[in-house]
Amino acid sequence: MRQFLLRRFVTMIFTVFIISILAFGIIQLPPGDYVDQLITRMVSQGGQSPDANTVQKLKELYGLDDPMPIQYLKWIGKIILRGEFGYSFTYREDAIKIISERLPATFLLSLSSFMFVWIVSLPIGIYSAVKKYSLGDYIISGIGFIGLAVPSFLLALVCLYISYKYFGVAAIGLYSKEFANAPWNWARMVDLLQHVWIPMVVIGVGGTAGLIRTLRANLLDELNKPYVDTARAKGLSEARLLWKYPVRHALNPFVSTLGWMLPGLISGEVIVAIVLNLPTSGPVLYNALGQQDMYVAAGFLLLLSTLTVIGTFVSDVLLALLDPRIRLQ
Repeated sequence: MRQFLLRRFVTMIFTVFIISILAFGIIQLPPGDYVDQLITRMVSQGGQSPDANTVQKLKELYGLDDPMPIQYLKWIGKIILRGEFGYSFTYREDAIKIISERLPATFLLSLSSFMFVWIVSLPIGIYSAVKKYSLGDYIISGIGFIGLAVPSFLLALVCLYISYKYFGVAAIGLYSKEFANAPWNWARMVDLLQHVWIPMVVIGVGGTAGLIRTLRANLLDELNKPYVDTARAKGLSEARLLWKYPVRHALNPFVSTLGWMLPGLISGEVIVAIVLNLPTSGPVLYNALGQQDMYVAAGFLLLLSTLTVIGTFVSDVLLALLDPRIRLQ
């Protein structure tokens, strides 16, 4: 087990290094840079285009005159040695400050959505497989297909309408105005719980529907295998048989989805965060990409990609615990 974890950990570190190169290179793909964007906005507002000398000085000021490999080495060196992600051209402050201000709400929302997905999809997926072709199975399948098909922003608007119409709560943002900058106390926690359920459900519903279908298909495959009939013939109760063998084996693909689910939940909240005015990373990343605020965009891309790698590592560990054969491969 130790060698398995060590191999996975070393692979994870190497993967994060490669991802950092790709993340920094991706933001360099659009033509021009922040200075070109700044000049374009200046000219569109009636100003005069600066001369070449001024443009060169601006690029030197923002550190954009170096070749891309040099820019990357400076950027990754500051992250490793000083924990700095660069300077935000748009917000006029350190990029790490912009990122750190948005990460707590992003992780809170992603964690709650992830818990919602697993808590809902696990029992429903098992029920749908055990009661296959029943009325409940058909209803669950229909709701699952609707959950996969309905856009998240449309579902967010519907939840907003229901929340305000029937509960009298305008669930915009994660806090009410009086609690936005208040210190943590019980009243602020209750206010957060009143607001977080809408984005949690909206972001998690698509993943829930997909995992229900995945678990149902895997469990149906396990229930039809000979070892289930053998265990049943030996007198093992249905509940114990179900949880001891088929469910455990069917969870392998279920757990392996953890790697792509975590970043999927975070990236999926971009439009939802804009619709619901949430203080998360989505809107900031969207604006940084549009304005070529390279260090903020690269920082978010690196963190989100690292989250993918961490999710894959966690899923590998869980799979090794569920199925010892994986450790020997």
